[in-house]
Parts: sequence; structure tokens; C-alpha cells
Amino acid sequence: MAFSDILMPGAEVNVPYARTGNASRTNTGVAPYAGTFDKNRLIHLVKRTMFGAGVADVNHFSGMSLADVVDELLIQGVAPVPPLKNYASTDDNAVVPFGQTWVNDPNYYVGTIKVERGISLKAWWMGNMINQSRSLEEKMVLFWHNHFSTELNIYEDGRYGYKYLKTIRELAFGNFKSLTKAITLEPAMLHYLNGYLNTKGAADENYARELQELFTLGKGPNSQYTEDDVIAAARVLTGYDKDSTNISYVFNPARHDTSNKTFSSFYNNTVITGRTGPSGAQELDDLLDMIFNQNEVALHICRALYRFFIYYKIDASVETNVIAPLADTFRSNNYEILPVLRQLFMSEHFFDPLNRGCMIKSPMDFIVGFVREWKLQYPDANSLANQYELWFITQNIGTGMLQDILDPPSVSGWQAYYQEPMFHRTWINSDTLPKRNQIADFLLYGGFTRNGFTLALDPISMAAQFSNPSNPTTLIDDSLQHMYVFDISAGLKLQLKYILLSGQSQDFYWTDAWNNYIGDPTNTTYRNAVFQRLQLMYKYIMNYAEYQLC
Repeated sequence: MAFSDILMPGAEVNVPYARTGNASRTNTGVAPYAGTFDKNRLIHLVKRTMFGAGVADVNHFSGMSLADVVDELLIQGVAPVPPLKNYASTDDNAVVPFGQTWVNDPNYYVGTIKVERGISLKAWWMGNMINQSRSLEEKMVLFWHNHFSTELNIYEDGRYGYKYLKTIRELAFGNFKSLTKAITLEPAMLHYLNGYLNTKGAADENYARELQELFTLGKGPNSQYTEDDVIAAARVLTGYDKDSTNISYVFNPARHDTSNKTFSSFYNNTVITGRTGPSGAQELDDLLDMIFNQNEVALHICRALYRFFIYYKIDASVETNVIAPLADTFRSNNYEILPVLRQLFMSEHFFDPLNRGCMIKSPMDFIVGFVREWKLQYPDANSLANQYELWFITQNIGTGMLQDILDPPSVSGWQAYYQEPMFHRTWINSDTLPKRNQIADFLLYGGFTRNGFTLALDPISMAAQFSNPSNPTTLIDDSLQHMYVFDISAGLKLQLKYILLSGQSQDFYWTDAWNNYIGDPTNTTYRNAVFQRLQLMYKYIMNYAEYQLC
């Protein structure tokens, strides 16, 4: 199958009714899934909610009910240790010795330290993704980062970036309204969208606009706030500033617009009464109360969740059968996110066959899922510099594929989640697709070596995880089930078997080779006989177009 057969517009639907102009892609909704919860569906669930699905992850959940699996996936993980000083600069040694965290340093630095702390932060976040617990948490941190987008290369302070991620992590499974308020006051956001420049008599509309257009109400047909509403919201938000010493915010009443703020009929002509002194900060709560009274808030967030976790296309059927009931759940639970996630991941729509293998992996899904499914071993904390360097190298691979964590391209986040008509196809082009294949080949045929530590794939260890690696048919089936989310053609399977059998026709050509190695693993000839065949087979698996889908 050619890659274009899968990725070109229209190819994702392979049923006749979906090819007519106004027909729905699928009519399933959020009723609880009542079908068989088998291994293939478990892998689909794990791959969409975690980065990749390691054999150990799948084995852990095997035999559990769908409800029990989802409940475990929605458990908040233990807060990670903050990023540590792994860099060589000595200018801050008096405050932050090597191996200690720099996130609470009250000093702001420029130049080398500023850059190295940014690298440290990105490497640390990549390490959290790679070492994630069996939870949706890491995916939700990335989701909210894309939603409340900021750019480290704009605010240029790793401490702000850490605090921003910490807030997202703490509230990722919590109340969306609380998260919105917290992000509004994050120093990273105050800097990024000019909140710290928003003062009485010189209102800056940047954050007030994005708060409505991107973060809460969206651009749907029923989000009919006005330009005057943006201006009024900006006046509400005057008076806030960054506190670079305590890495927080401050409210300065002298900079706050104390006059009344009147909003349009979209907001029922609400008037937010101007407040004086420290009470002026309470106007933010008044503003959020007004915004969150609009039905569009729940619809906008549920659409964003849908495009991140399910599929990019929201047609009339999906809007009616999925988005609207999820939004009802969101509102009726006072904007708590967990009930929505639980309903979505236990729905018949989530397990609809048309929603499996229909999404192109984001670069983070690709590279983090890749290293997790292959169980790549990174240096431990006893080799901190090497650990962070290899985490950063892995993060930089994602950057080369268009997903630079902490530095999305704009306040709108990554285009794959909003840009019509391409959406997720944005991830794949003539530059990024070869890079995906090249990194898989590179790690399979050598890998990265730093200070005597090598980061590389071991095809023998991969094969040894499966139920019966001496049987070539079973090994191929297990490998494909692990690395793909749907079956491939019998012809492609025969190609893979041809590799394992070294071109021969009888299964024993592989079985004997594997058993000889298991019987004497120190024998170089026996090892090479299986290593090289597995190496080539897994290369083909990872170079097929199907490997790019989840």
C-alpha cells in the first residue's frame, strides 16, 4: 500500500456511504461500548491515551475490564522531581550546584545559562514522557500545553516554563475553569501575551482576545462575542504583573482600570462593576463567571479533545452524537474534566472501527511511543549529564519533525489540531516522513553514543517479549499487533516471513536459527543469524506507511 493511499484526503473512509457528499463518516455516539474488549481494542486505547503501548503496558492491563482500565488511566501520577542542573555553566554555581534544581533560583540570567536552562527543561519534559506512569496524564499535559499555548523562546525564562508546566500537570485532570484562571496568572502567559503590559489607560488586548477566541469560546458559529467585548475584557485584566523573584504574579491596584465594563448582548449585556484596591483582582473571577456561562465553552473544549484523541473531522453526526453530549456532561459537572474523559474513552464511538488507525502520529506520539515500545534504556540519575543529553537529543528529533515542545509555532498551538483542511496531515511532508524512517533506521543500525553510553534498538530483545518467537508466523503477528493498530495484507506478511526465513520456504529455517541462539546466546554466529534477520524485518515494519498511524 502506498503512503498516499492512507494519507490523502478521503482515503480514511473506505465505506460507500462515506463517499457521498453529505453522508456521515460514522453515526456512533457516546453510549457505553458494549462490544468485546479484546487485545486489539486494548492496544487502541493504550496507544491513544499514552505514548505508545509497550508490551509490559498491554500485559499489565490484559484481563481487566474496560472500566477498570480507564479508571487506572485517569489516575493522577506522582509529581516528578523538578528539572536539575545538568549543564556546564558555572555562573550560577553559588546558588545552584550541579545536580540540584534551578527552578527556585530567584535570579534571572541571560546568555548561556538562559539557553541551557531551556534545554534542561525540554529534556526533563521528554524524560517525563518516556518514563510516564500508566496514565493519561502525560498526554493531557501535552494537550493543555497545545491549548494554552506559550513559547519559551518568547518569555525566555526556564523557571517560568517549569512553573507553567507544573500548573498544567497539577490541574490536568481537574477543573477547567480553575485551570483557565491559573494559566491566566502564570508568569509565562503574562509575558507571552503581554498581560504584564496591560495597564489602566493603555489596555493591551492580546490576552483578552485569545482568552475568548482560543482558550474558552473558540471560533464556532455561536461564539458571537464582539470586538468591544475584547476591549472590555482587556480592561478587566489590567493591573497584573510578573514577579520574577518569586516566579509568580502580582496585582497592582494602581495599574488597574476601576471603571465599569459593559459587555455585548452575547454576554446578556453583563456589566462587571469596577473594583478598587486589592479587590480589583476579583474582576477576573467576574469575567470568567460570565464567559463560563456560555454553552460554547464546553463545546469548544470537547471539540479540541476530540481532535486530539479521536479524529480531526467533526461532521454533523459527530457534533450531534458526540460533541453535544460530552459538552452536556462537562457543564453538568461544573467543568470537571474527568467525567468527560471517562465518557469519551468508554464510548462506542471511541471503539468504532473507523476511529482506529485513522490518525497520523504526532511527532511526540511517534518518537516517545517508539522509544517506549522498544524499551530503550537511557542513563539513570547517576549519569545525569548523559541522561539529560540523550533526553534532549530525543526531544530534538521531535523538533525536526515539526513538534518542538515548549515552542509551538504560535498562540494557536500546532497546526495539525486546527488548520483546515490538512489537520493531522500537516505532520507528514517530503522532509518529515524521511526523517521518521531515518531515525528508526539509525537507532536500529547503530544509534547514539555519548560518553560510552549507546542508545540503540535491540531487535532480539523486542522479539523475546512475545509469546512464541521461534514460530515465524506467530512472531510476525505478535510484532504487528504490538506496533500497528490494524491488520496488514497477507502479501506484506509474506514479505516479512521471507526475511525471517532467509528466502527459504520452510518455517524451520527460522525456528532452528532462534532455538540455536537461545541454546547458546554467546555464540556470535548464532546471534548474528537472528539479529540480522530481525533487524531487517523490523526495519520493514517501521518503514511501512501503517507504522505512522495510530
